[in-house]
Amino acid sequence: MGLRKFDTMSTGNARYTAQDIEVIEGLEAVRRRPSMYIGGVDAKGLHHLLWEIVDNCVDEHLAGHCSEIIVTLHKDGASCSVQDNGRGIPVDTHQKSKKSALETILTTLHSGGKFSSQAYARSGGLHGVGSSVVNALSIEMEATVYRDGFEWSQRYKRGKPTTPVKQVRPFRGRGTVIFFRPDEEIFSKTAFHPDTIKQHLEDISYIHAGLKIVFNDEARKEKTEYFHPDGIVSYLDKILAEGQKKATHEQTFSISRDDEKCKIEAVLRWTEATDEQVRSYVNGIRTHAGGTHESGFRSAIGKAVRNYLEVHDIKFKGVTIENSDIREGVLGILSVFLSEPMFQGQTKEKLNNPEMSSVVESAVRPALETFLSSNPSIADAVVGRIVLAARARQASREAASEVRRKTPTTRRTSLPGKLLDCRSTDPGDSELFIVEGQSAGGTAGMGRDSRYQAVLPLRGKVLNTEALATSKVIENQEIKDLIETLGTGIGNGFDIRRLRYDRVILMMDADSDGYHISTLLLTFFFRHMRDLITSQKLYLAQPPLYRIQVGSQTVYAQDDVHKEEVLAALPTNRKPEIFRFKGLGEMNAQQLKETTLDPKTRTLLSVNLDSLVEADQTFSQLLGKDASERYRIIMAEANLVDDLDL
Repeated sequence: MGLRKFDTMSTGNARYTAQDIEVIEGLEAVRRRPSMYIGGVDAKGLHHLLWEIVDNCVDEHLAGHCSEIIVTLHKDGASCSVQDNGRGIPVDTHQKSKKSALETILTTLHSGGKFSSQAYARSGGLHGVGSSVVNALSIEMEATVYRDGFEWSQRYKRGKPTTPVKQVRPFRGRGTVIFFRPDEEIFSKTAFHPDTIKQHLEDISYIHAGLKIVFNDEARKEKTEYFHPDGIVSYLDKILAEGQKKATHEQTFSISRDDEKCKIEAVLRWTEATDEQVRSYVNGIRTHAGGTHESGFRSAIGKAVRNYLEVHDIKFKGVTIENSDIREGVLGILSVFLSEPMFQGQTKEKLNNPEMSSVVESAVRPALETFLSSNPSIADAVVGRIVLAARARQASREAASEVRRKTPTTRRTSLPGKLLDCRSTDPGDSELFIVEGQSAGGTAGMGRDSRYQAVLPLRGKVLNTEALATSKVIENQEIKDLIETLGTGIGNGFDIRRLRYDRVILMMDADSDGYHISTLLLTFFFRHMRDLITSQKLYLAQPPLYRIQVGSQTVYAQDDVHKEEVLAALPTNRKPEIFRFKGLGEMNAQQLKETTLDPKTRTLLSVNLDSLVEADQTFSQLLGKDASERYRIIMAEANLVDDLDL
């Protein structure tokens, strides 16, 4: 058994005693470690606060007590209100806490009505932390409840009540309104993005057929209503139209099954796209990371098609059908509702219920088999699509083999001459920097640790690989050099096990040209080496844009906002010298090492995929052949631009 060496640090005579143990009570734990509850304090975490409140309203709909949700983004862009016409949060005294149930729910972790099935048979909120977490991370919150013939109200600040629960006035009606303003001490930016909210609310309205959702954007003076009685069938049509993908067949396969254990809804169509896109939901919550229900759905597709081929005795000469061929081009939506979902973490991005794989498969597989058998023309189109995918995979594998490193023993043969390789022959202990330009490549070569850091400089703007066939892509010399360096192959012939480096890091200038080159490379990796991203091997370096000199002290700033923060923190009697780097080539080797290369001092951003569908749409819009899409985005977002790099 091997031993792993850990770094040690002398602690002098410091003792570790009971006095060093902290007990954090109430919601202070949320404020100390917000990422544990909302995934981060970036824009995604900020919007997660809103999703938590909206999910509570959706749970009222699932319980059969809410038909309309109104979400308002106020004029300041940094506060929201969410209203439903449900039963209203109880305001009577809670037996254990001796406080109003409203105050208990909004100020106490692990409190709520969803731990049992008495009040909510199926819900997205299970841990009893959603509303209280939002309260803890908000500089102000106000809850207004309509029930029992009155309007009730209570205010809070950073999770603590500032007023008692008050009976405001008589009121005919019911429901709950939650207003909150995220705390600037927690979030670096507290501006909500209207389009992100609209997209999320529209998705929910499709998943919950019959639920009306209204979005009021007070800044833009826009009111948008979402109501889709046809549910996920209409949702699939929308995604298909937005993705501009041609469907292989016209009729959509759909299934809806509801029993005491769970409710399953699924739709799918094969398209001419080269990727597989599945959106999955559990109790109306998007499971970005999939889970057991999604695994069962994918398995059902493969088995249904194979059974159809076997029953109808369909065979092919010279080609072997793999599951990836069957699912290539599939566009599907899966929505399940169950009483006891086991999510992975509070952000609920993955379902872990082991039984759901077989439950979903047993529901979808026979229904899809029947659909294919009952529609011979559709089945013929699907089978033809699968055969083409298999033949394309084999052709791609043969073409890629010409540029793929075959075995680890040939590590240093057939590599690009401009590659500055590392001395280590262990892929798990090395990393590759893909650098913009020969000048920066030379500087990076001098500043790197040659034991485990390799540098590959690329010349100028790389090829735009959006919508290009694999055969065309590998004709480009820069791309060919990149493929040879990584050693994984490309397309369907990609094999992550052959990757020569544990981390692949894009290191471009911190300007618009650098962002453009990064986007082009990300497009290539997304279209032709996606497993590099899903395996979390791809990173973005964060070189500084400014060097700020104050006497003998040197501070680096990532961007203009960071620069202003650094300057604001300086004493008023100090006069700093500010240098703006025009590119990586302007740094000397030591500066580049300190800021971007050295693992002890650098910052790396991991490239992850939250949604294949959304990523596909983004790359298509930014780099596709249809320029009208880019024009539309520019015109729609122009008023949001704070700083333009010309």
